[in-house]
Amino acid sequence: MHVCMIVPDRDVKGGIASVVNGYRGSVLEKRHRITYIESYRDGSKWDKLWKALKAYWTFFRLLRKDPPDLLHVHSSFGPSFYRKMPFILWSAVKGIPVVNHIHGAEFDAFYEKASEAKRRRVHWVYGKCTRLVALSAEWAGRLEKIVPRERIDILENYCRIPAVPFDRGRKHDQILFLGAIGERKGCFDIPAVLEWVKKRFPDVRLIVAGDGEKERLQRAFTDRGLAESVSFPGWVRGEEKERLLEKSSIFLFPSYHEGMPVAVLEAMAYGLGIITTTVGGIPQMLRDGESGYLTVPGDVEAMARAMEKLLADERQLAALGRAARDRAVSEYSLERHLEKLEEIYERACTVRR
Repeated sequence: MHVCMIVPDRDVKGGIASVVNGYRGSVLEKRHRITYIESYRDGSKWDKLWKALKAYWTFFRLLRKDPPDLLHVHSSFGPSFYRKMPFILWSAVKGIPVVNHIHGAEFDAFYEKASEAKRRRVHWVYGKCTRLVALSAEWAGRLEKIVPRERIDILENYCRIPAVPFDRGRKHDQILFLGAIGERKGCFDIPAVLEWVKKRFPDVRLIVAGDGEKERLQRAFTDRGLAESVSFPGWVRGEEKERLLEKSSIFLFPSYHEGMPVAVLEAMAYGLGIITTTVGGIPQMLRDGESGYLTVPGDVEAMARAMEKLLADERQLAALGRAARDRAVSEYSLERHLEKLEEIYERACTVRR
């Protein structure tokens, strides 16, 4: 099968690029002919516009010379929705099945609180898609407000499983956050959590690996007298990220809105003690008290108390980490993900519009 996949540039920061980059060089490319078209890059608005225009031209030429059997679009909400519209509409005109793989996290702003005109536009565009792919059952329920449930598939994100669980040699008092620094990820709750925990565990260290509103968050730590306990290595990839996951013991992810965060999956794969929130697909990934601690977004006290439990009891910390890793191995491997993806391709191609 010839599949055209609309993807971000491989160097883009974020979960979508992480998911797509795992497809490159995988068995998916052995079983299907994949044409990747990159429609987005980080940079100025002009960089982004030029990238999108080149992608439209490349796709238009592909439709004329070597039309694919299926279009696989990786999309989100906001500008991503509009950027992917031409690919979806052109494919629909040509009778090419469209799989719209939706990675967005803020459905309220995108649809439920949108104007009536925008809601109609969303219905129209999503109606042109053969299958919608949701990251969790919770997100499938939201998308059901737009298209019939029978046209929605659930495909969880995946993580690469390290050969060794790294349950030795960790820094017991090292806490890690990975992701974009901003309100949505709950980053500005972290200073209060750390301040609470340091009263009992003064040697604890925090690493905030990501970019975004870095200066604002640094000021928040400084205002609480915590600047010396926090480091900001920036956005990390590859071996640098692996080292942080190997050496840290606790993963703190206090997000307010999520699809299915790759960062949490990576922490599971490396067996960290995870403290996160009950948003998006996270409750599907972890069981509270068994493979991690789940709190309500913004509940600083609950997060701090969970962290104190893990810092005080290394055996419990190790047990939660092992349970999280076991779940990552059984449910969220790349191999399992690709099996489900190919099943979605087959369903999409059984009915051509």
